[in-house]
Formats: sequence, structure tokens, C-alpha cells
Amino acid sequence: MKDDPHYDLFDSINSMYDNEPPGPAWKRQIYRIVFQSDTRLGRLFDLVLSIFILTNIMVLLLESVPTIGEKYNLLFRVLDNVYLVFFSIEVLLRIICVRWPKRYIFSFYGLIDLLAILPSFLEFIFPQTHVLMLVRCFRLLRVFRIFGLVKFLNESRLLLFSLIRSLRKIVVFLFFVLLLTVFLGAFMYVLEYKHNPQFNSIPQSIYWAIVTITTVGYGDVSPITASGKIVASFIMILGYAIIAVPTGIISSGMIKEAGRLSTKRKEYLCPHCLQGHHEQDALFCKYCGETLTP
Repeated sequence: MKDDPHYDLFDSINSMYDNEPPGPAWKRQIYRIVFQSDTRLGRLFDLVLSIFILTNIMVLLLESVPTIGEKYNLLFRVLDNVYLVFFSIEVLLRIICVRWPKRYIFSFYGLIDLLAILPSFLEFIFPQTHVLMLVRCFRLLRVFRIFGLVKFLNESRLLLFSLIRSLRKIVVFLFFVLLLTVFLGAFMYVLEYKHNPQFNSIPQSIYWAIVTITTVGYGDVSPITASGKIVASFIMILGYAIIAVPTGIISSGMIKEAGRLSTKRKEYLCPHCLQGHHEQDALFCKYCGETLTP
């Protein structure tokens, strides 16, 4: 996999699985509990963490309801502090127990863990950032590891790499669509501005073109002239064709990525210990000895 241009990215996403400290024993024990799920304590820790995340999200949702938020304001504040202490200690344990803290911090899950507690501290300076703590819901991505759903991790890898490989094509396409909406918005402004006060500026007309070409159709701005309606009908039909283009680009990328990865199937993560970097002809995991799933 080292000839893969996206190898470093995937390695970063999964770096937590290959960051066990050499010693002392207490560090290795904490590492196995907070990062791995092959022990009873590790599964229990992941379960407790998931419960804390789910209840924290539920509290944040209830806080936004005016009647409930005002009635249980004190309880919610106490729970917010409990969650802050729990998640802060958890992240500190993850940083302390790994061999390379920097590798964990800048990994995919490491960044999510840090972003999950950052709004709690920012809230003391900017109270409006409180709702941003909903970013903690992304930490539930660990549920795939908790229940050993390695196949889902591989599918997410396929989707991620397909999006990366298709990024340039999508950017070029979106740039073309942007230019098209600017032109169509200006054209509609010429047709409508004398007869329709809704098209009172080119930016307003461009807004209408974007809403129309994406088939959203709010209806707050609409043409009234015959020529404007003809052009609007053309833009509406064009919108359906435009929506299909990025779908085709991503689908094509996924097919190519699936074919490319099928030749390196042996280099996927081991379904037992979640370690990677196996040789193409490997039959057994070099870390735990389990059979590699073809």
C-alpha cells in the first residue's frame, strides 16, 4: 500500500490501532482499555463512552427547547460540567497512553476527540458556541470498531478514496455551474427587471438562478414575463441534468477504486486485531496469526 498516494491519509485514520506504547505496564493497560475492544474492560469502556455521548447529545437537544431548557436549566448545567470533566479526562488518557501522542492528536479520530471538547472550553468565552458540542456525535463512529464491523470501515475507506479521486472533476464541474448561474442570473435580470420588482439586482437574479437550477424552488422570487418563464423552464430542466453529473462522477470513481483495491485485498485490516500493512500474498495476520478474510 505504500505506493498508494492516499496511503498516508488512511494510515492517519487508523493510526490509533498501531500506537501501543512499549511500556510501562500501566500505559499498555490503559491503551488496551481506551483504544482496543478485544478485552472485557475495553468493551465496557467503549460502551460507557457511547452512553455518555448519546446522553450528552440528548441533553443538548433538550436544552434547545425553550420550555424544557428553562425548567431544568440548573440540571443541564451540572450535566454539562460532568460531561466536560469526563471527556477531558478521557482525551488526556488517550494522549498519555500512546507511544506517539502527536500521531494520535493529528489522526482522524484524534482531531474529532479534540474538537469534541473544544466548544466546552470556548463556551466560557463565547456562550453561543455551546450548541457546537453536538460535534461529539461524530465520536459515535467508533461504534464500527466496538462491534467489530470492519467491513463497514473498508466501505467507508472506499467511499472516502472515491471522493478524493473525483475531487478535481467535481471542482471543475462546480466551477462551470457557478459561471452558468452567474450568466443565467444576469440574463434573467435583463428580461425581468423592468417588469418584475423581485428581480431588482443581478445578485438577486443569481440567487434565483441557483435556487432554480438546484431544483429547490423556494418560490420567493419568480418570473412574470413570457420570455422569463421560457428561460426559467429551460433552467428547471437543465437542473435535473446537472444533478446527475456529480453522481455519475462519484459512481465512476467508486467503480475504479473498488477494482484497484480488489488487487490489494490482502492489505486490508485484519478483521480480528484491525492491523494492516500485510503483503499481497499473505494468508495470515502477521500481528495476531488469524486468517485474513479474502
